[in-house]
Amino acid sequence: MSYTTFAFYYDTLTHNVDYRARAEYVYHLLERLNHEPGITLDLACGTGSLTLELARRGCDVYGVDSSLEMLSIAKQKAEKAGLDVLFLCQKMQSIDLYGTVDTVLCSLDSINHLTLERDVQQTFRRVSLFLSPGGYFIFDLNTPYKHKEILGNNVFVYDTDEVFCVWQNHFEPQTLRTHIVLDFFERDGMIYHRSTEQFYERAYSMEQIQDWLAEAGMEMTAVYGDQSFDPPSQTEERVIVVARKK
Repeated sequence: MSYTTFAFYYDTLTHNVDYRARAEYVYHLLERLNHEPGITLDLACGTGSLTLELARRGCDVYGVDSSLEMLSIAKQKAEKAGLDVLFLCQKMQSIDLYGTVDTVLCSLDSINHLTLERDVQQTFRRVSLFLSPGGYFIFDLNTPYKHKEILGNNVFVYDTDEVFCVWQNHFEPQTLRTHIVLDFFERDGMIYHRSTEQFYERAYSMEQIQDWLAEAGMEMTAVYGDQSFDPPSQTEERVIVVARKK
């Protein structure tokens, strides 16, 4: 998937995401697991916000994403921050790394963007291939509850100094897919220019995720509510999945 306008405004539209807190959560989680992060891959890193927060903490981390537009912004942010971080343009389901890594992170519902079961399975296989034995794969997922009740068939509007964005969703109950359409209205003096981008997200059950991890040689060791160490509630919108390479 490639983003153009969305990449340019992604950080503006996700300004409410506290990446510093998410980086702290990752370190607290790794401490609970008694696991040193070592060489870390930030899979589907987007504009690199979490990657850079981890790098600021001394983590040996690099990022992979399929969008050149996103990675271009990530590289600019790294240079501005004086951080030497490697970014690679690759799809999740076909990553080809230089060697093994000790930890793989994948955040902010990136797995949900894989709407074919075989692509999720292939992603898990590729992660397992490059993950050292005993290494951890930590990722989050938007839940079926969020797709049904929060995203659903709702419309969200974002009005910032930079852009006016209308986010429209169409939920497919049979497939648990949500069709997302983003209309951007960019100001140019007294004129607005409209552009549209669209994609799908899909929710998966924990049973599916556990089975596919096992098929890839990984064991699902824990599932938490978002940024917590408690079991997910029935109304949890996002869950954290912890898997260990056997």
